[in-house]
Amino acid sequence: MNYKIQHIPFSEGKRPGIKINPKYITIHSTANEKSSAQNERDWLVNPSNNRIASWHIAVDEKEIIEAIPLDEIAYHAGDKRGNNLSIGIEICESGNREKTLKNAAILVSDILYRKGWDIDRMRRHFDWSGKNCPRIFNYNNWEGWTKFKKDVSLELSKMNASTWAKTPWDWGVKEGIIDGKRPKDFATREEVITIIYRFKNKIENIKNNKL
Repeated sequence: MNYKIQHIPFSEGKRPGIKINPKYITIHSTANEKSSAQNERDWLVNPSNNRIASWHIAVDEKEIIEAIPLDEIAYHAGDKRGNNLSIGIEICESGNREKTLKNAAILVSDILYRKGWDIDRMRRHFDWSGKNCPRIFNYNNWEGWTKFKKDVSLELSKMNASTWAKTPWDWGVKEGIIDGKRPKDFATREEVITIIYRFKNKIENIKNNKL
């Protein structure tokens, strides 16, 4: 999955550059069945777009595009508190819907993991302002939203080490021997030898009193 950073220029109605300390992730959908993540990003800088509205990240079946840094305000929640406290993610409704939602679940779980958060930090646009958004999840009394949260939780579980492995896992991350990702995945031979090599260097540095 390709993650692109294409930050839009500073502007009063889209990216004012105001710093925030986000506590939540707010999920939206584009309500446009023909628009890709790139289309959504390009619309933010279209001269004819004079709306005060923006978002941080858009995701579709092929890629993810970050339009505004995650520590800056974006105008996406229809509510001052939501804008000040959350990262806005737009899920595209075009293309392969199943693949897009899979990408979105991986994206959200990755942000949650890096922030040390759980799925209780997820919000809908609806939760802030009552708007029917993300509309792709609003069926059978928001059944789609419940499923999406379960999908995110599943992806997040793949990133967290099991209880019995947490102490050595955290040690490995702290010492720079592993990168802290994919604790439950199989390791390639390249990855195994890299871990051994890093550990060897660690021991040699200790012996040489370099640590």
